[in-house]
Amino acid sequence: MSEYLLGLDIGTTGTKAVLVDGAGGVVARATSEYPLHTPRPGWAEQDPEDWWRGTVESVRRVMAESGARPEEVRGIGLSGQQHGSVFLDKDGKVLREALLWCDQRTAAECDWIHETIGFDRVVAETLNPVLTGFQAPKIVWLQRNEPRLYERLRMILLPKDYIRYRMSGEYATEVSDAAGTSLLNVSKRDWSEVMVRGLELELDMLPRVYESPVASAVVSGIAAEELGLRRGIPIAGGGGDNACSAVGSGVIGEGVAAVSVGTSGTVFSAMSEPKMDPKLRVHTFCHAVPGQWHVMGVMLSAGGSLRWFRDALCAEERAEAVRQGMDPYELITAEAAKAPVGSEGLLFLPYLTGERTPHADPHARGAFVGLTLRHGKGHLARAVMEGVCYGLRDSLEILKEMGLPISEIRSTGGGSRSPLWRQMLCDMFQTPLVRMEIDEGAAFGAALLGGVAGGVWPEVEAACAAAVRTRDAVAPDRAAAVAYGRYYPVYRDLYRSLRDQFARVAEIVEEAE
Repeated sequence: MSEYLLGLDIGTTGTKAVLVDGAGGVVARATSEYPLHTPRPGWAEQDPEDWWRGTVESVRRVMAESGARPEEVRGIGLSGQQHGSVFLDKDGKVLREALLWCDQRTAAECDWIHETIGFDRVVAETLNPVLTGFQAPKIVWLQRNEPRLYERLRMILLPKDYIRYRMSGEYATEVSDAAGTSLLNVSKRDWSEVMVRGLELELDMLPRVYESPVASAVVSGIAAEELGLRRGIPIAGGGGDNACSAVGSGVIGEGVAAVSVGTSGTVFSAMSEPKMDPKLRVHTFCHAVPGQWHVMGVMLSAGGSLRWFRDALCAEERAEAVRQGMDPYELITAEAAKAPVGSEGLLFLPYLTGERTPHADPHARGAFVGLTLRHGKGHLARAVMEGVCYGLRDSLEILKEMGLPISEIRSTGGGSRSPLWRQMLCDMFQTPLVRMEIDEGAAFGAALLGGVAGGVWPEVEAACAAAVRTRDAVAPDRAAAVAYGRYYPVYRDLYRSLRDQFARVAEIVEEAE
């Protein structure tokens, strides 16, 4: 009998399912999309029921397309967008739409937590400052702004953990995702009583914390029928999307880093002990590998910036893509490739939903700088892509400052499928970029964790050794690297020049509402 592993990634744009065989090969994949709601500027919400619908659809599709039998699935791994807050009542019913990782409404709540508990004490417990995207300030926001719902609050879950609950009836999470809540003692890999009590919460309002490859629950009979699976399949703790993507890329030990361009963008490196950036510009979280941590720079709108460009300015390309039966991004990047390196002096700040690294500013906004009559749509598209690469270089420079040994960088995420974007990153970083043989992102890493939970492999390292393979490296273009090296300091100075104006604009918008 064949054996398969199921990996799920509860993403911002959709749920992705991959079915992986015992040798680590992907035999089927499916994605089910759902909407993102922005009821006010800087707010971002989703309906958890959409995540469940997406899960059911994508799981049923991979099972049907692969021809795998339910009894052949040995384990399930869960991944997903981090930091989102799912609020449940005593009956496990959702109280309101979930507040997402890119939601920026909680600046005042972050300040309140730092003042109430003490900034230094917060950092000592969580190894990070409290940021607007994190879960803890969202809880305080609910208490302050929707007190009637807060009175009914009995359980707080992360997005992927809500899917675990729907699959099993169990409340559980794991260390890599919980590390981004501002409620976990990251060094001790368990809930922080200092943070929990400081926010006047009860520990029983939080799920039990597991290590990522450990079986945390099993599929229930009700869920098995809905999903088309068998009852009793072990569900691994899983991981946040970045930690799972790192597992799927083999970034599980020191010396190897990963750059990912998804909706958000990250630069990620593993560590054998929890180290912090003294300036707190990057995150230090638990890795999905027991006994490991990771440091990560995050930009909030990486691929999301190009998606905005597609949706807002590329109606012609989208219509043409439909006529030709192709992806509109192919047409957009083809136009971008015609523009020269540096977009003839056009720069783009990719702060469409505020920013994390290196600025941690919820009021930061996107901007084109340097527009002239010569610039066309291809220049605009290239500037957007280059702006994302400049932002990711910000994170890489910080990791270098921390003295982390990085001998290889692996390219992951949807943006890595674009030859133009890979070359830009390679030129921007001035170092070769290694591609992955299997680049299914967080869902693939989640499947490997499911394999450990299901007994296919004894540990994460063995799973990666069996399933993770690299392919060709992209080499830097010397002339492009020199050009980007000249533009990069200009890019960095633009935020400093506009920071106060960003804050003033945000204030005016808030007063007008």
